[in-house]
Amino acid sequence: MRFGAHLPLLDLDPAAARPLSHYLEAARAAGFDSVSANDHLLFRRPWLDGIVALASLAERSADLTLATTVALPVIRGPIALAKAAAALADLSGGRFVLGVGAGSSPEDHAAVGLRFEERWQRFDEAVVVLRALLAGGPAPVAPRFYELPEGFAPRPDRPVAVWIGSWGSAAGLRRVARLGDGWLASAYNTTPQRLAAGRAELRTALRAEGRSDDSVPVALATTWTYLTESRGTAQTMLAGLAAMLNRDPVALAEQVLVGPAGECAEKLARYAEAGVGTVYVWPVEDAVAQVRRFGAEVIPRLSGELAEPWGGVH
Repeated sequence: MRFGAHLPLLDLDPAAARPLSHYLEAARAAGFDSVSANDHLLFRRPWLDGIVALASLAERSADLTLATTVALPVIRGPIALAKAAAALADLSGGRFVLGVGAGSSPEDHAAVGLRFEERWQRFDEAVVVLRALLAGGPAPVAPRFYELPEGFAPRPDRPVAVWIGSWGSAAGLRRVARLGDGWLASAYNTTPQRLAAGRAELRTALRAEGRSDDSVPVALATTWTYLTESRGTAQTMLAGLAAMLNRDPVALAEQVLVGPAGECAEKLARYAEAGVGTVYVWPVEDAVAQVRRFGAEVIPRLSGELAEPWGGVH
């Protein structure tokens, strides 16, 4: 199993010296393979722009993959997002993966003057545009929302893999099979059992699209993490996380990595058995200390697991 680290974009202290660079260096030293950023325009807590954050780290990232998990083409517009993705791909030497989702926030859509109810129709068309500009895919047929522009340049030197975020609905998995180079599942919206069932459903959908059963790897994103041996501290972290995500804390405890390292490693082993190749952890607090602890106490316990690589443009 491979590991990535979500950048600590929430409540980032502007007075801190090189906070993202320190985090990147800690993640690399701890054994992480990649770093990622998520996308929101509006949120109940201050949220640093993810695309800009990734760009700021491109030259320092060395051999780490940069990824969005996810970016929002409906909110940003697929042409503007493709432009940013092409730049990130070139600046990183091809070490960029574009994970995309429709967006679950009505506030984000309202902020750019879009109807939330149209997000899925817009998203499907936006992904086709992204694939045409970044991965050599066909142009949209009878476009309703987005025209493919002429003169889009520079295009990336090599195709950019486009991963589709889905919580695992039947419609979402059909979308992954139709449009995706990978499936980005959301940790706090699934379980190993549900993910395994979704992966079986994805295989069926892939066959219907004429694709190989195992042509689409799976990654687990938004895996909220806080390693602690203290049950009291774990409960405090879970309570705050549940309030932010509007989730039941008891159910959430089974889905996130909050608690002793051994228990968290056991959860991840179940995800590995379900077919997850990469897990993106997202420290709830103390980001640098948590990625270091994760590298020392969790990654070694799972070092024997096989990983599925990023990439694989279809």
